[in-house]
Amino acid sequence: MTSSTELAFLFIYAVSFYIFIIYRSLQISQDHYTKVYGLRPGWIFHRLNDVSDAQWRNFRGNLSILTLVFGIFTLVATSCRKYGLKAKGMSVIWLMLSLSYLSYLHGACILYILFIASANFLLVKICGRTRFVFLLWIFNITLLICNRVYEGYPFSLFGRSWAYLDNYRGTFRWHICFNFVILRMISFGYDYHWAYYLNRFDKEKHIQRCNNCSLGRTCYQLLQERSLENDKFSFTIYLSYLIYAPLYIAGPIISFNAFASQLDTPQKTHSLKEVVWYGLRWIFSLMLMESMTHFFYYNAFAISGTWNHLSPLDIFIIGYGVLNFMWLKFFLLWRYFRFWSLINGIEAPENMPRCINNCYNLESFWRNWHASFNKWLVRYMYIPLGGTQTKLLNVWVIFTFVAVWHDLEWKLLSWAWLTCLVFIPEMIVKSTTNTLKVESSVGKFLYHELSAVAGAITITCLMVANLVGFVIGSSGINWLLYKFLQKEGLPILGGMFITFYVGTKLMFHISDTKQKRIHS
Repeated sequence: MTSSTELAFLFIYAVSFYIFIIYRSLQISQDHYTKVYGLRPGWIFHRLNDVSDAQWRNFRGNLSILTLVFGIFTLVATSCRKYGLKAKGMSVIWLMLSLSYLSYLHGACILYILFIASANFLLVKICGRTRFVFLLWIFNITLLICNRVYEGYPFSLFGRSWAYLDNYRGTFRWHICFNFVILRMISFGYDYHWAYYLNRFDKEKHIQRCNNCSLGRTCYQLLQERSLENDKFSFTIYLSYLIYAPLYIAGPIISFNAFASQLDTPQKTHSLKEVVWYGLRWIFSLMLMESMTHFFYYNAFAISGTWNHLSPLDIFIIGYGVLNFMWLKFFLLWRYFRFWSLINGIEAPENMPRCINNCYNLESFWRNWHASFNKWLVRYMYIPLGGTQTKLLNVWVIFTFVAVWHDLEWKLLSWAWLTCLVFIPEMIVKSTTNTLKVESSVGKFLYHELSAVAGAITITCLMVANLVGFVIGSSGINWLLYKFLQKEGLPILGGMFITFYVGTKLMFHISDTKQKRIHS
């Protein structure tokens, strides 16, 4: 079979698969909508809208006020920047704007944020340039756990005279957002630590190799890797970095070096036209999400438990739909806040640069899901822990931290360890195949086919791991196995595997086409 014939077959199969998924999803939603909860009257053709996901419901409900607030902040910050304010001046402006924003979000709990941030700053200045810099990790991980255990510390814990402040805790739980602040506090501490030592980053070599930097722009990697002067590590710049309003709630995660560099000189990577187009694409994606939640009630089925009584085929469709819903939800959240940051001259790494349906191995999935978090983990955990030399051990430490960072739940730890169990064989196979040189046509064919089979297995494992971590929990594994390993479920399991195999081969063709364009 020629490459073009194979591609035509794969394309027809993929189109047929999605037509069937859409058709069956409409049927399931229509037949069972009375049995699920989380549906509200919608605005598209008088259909009900699935707002069962609390995170999406809150974001969608507050979208207009968020846009108004960020519009005002942008107007103020842009006007001040025109007067020639540099890092110190802009940090004060953003500190004032962000404090007003946090006062609305967290009320009196802003006192906790300021106290902890000040304690961390003091710890950095004392230990940041000594061999005791590891104390930053102990301090911040302890905070991460205590914040969850004590649910943001009721003021009544400190005596009756403070209890009245519990009536003024704002509209948003501060300790949920503070997980991102913890990452920023660690980033500040280690960027301060590394600025003291010899920087091995070769700026000239990077500029020659980087497409953006060679054109006179400044890419994110250059902003992150080059060291800053001591005056950039001031308390006002540090605090404005921790609570920078556009990225405060959900990120994307940006390093301290990259943030402080752009206070002086706004980002030049993206032109105004590109930023406007970025915003228009976001609006189109929002309409796609609205269509999805009005016609397909994937998340409502999952959280209400109604899918427990459906056939294995329908369970697969809903599970697949839930993961796509989650991807689109985070895509919209992260790109909305990144859009406002770009308008204000601060470029943050792009989360989800690749669609969830175009990832056939765990490494590419993780690198392209929460991409900014992945960059943070590589810089502040993976490389300091030994990098590639100890990667088989590093993966357990890193994913356990990721699970605890998200929340103190067993299902997230289950997700983390299941992911590691998939990741380790993948890393071993990759390192082995990289040393092999396949030259014969038969060898290349077998290698291609085995890679597609491995991709199908990985996608299946990823789907199970993410459903366990974010939907059904570790207790749902037995139910999932029972549904798919019984007589009725085995054909569905086989069809699912064949579909993922076909999808992986289609991804190979997409990747090959991109490579040819790059080298042409």
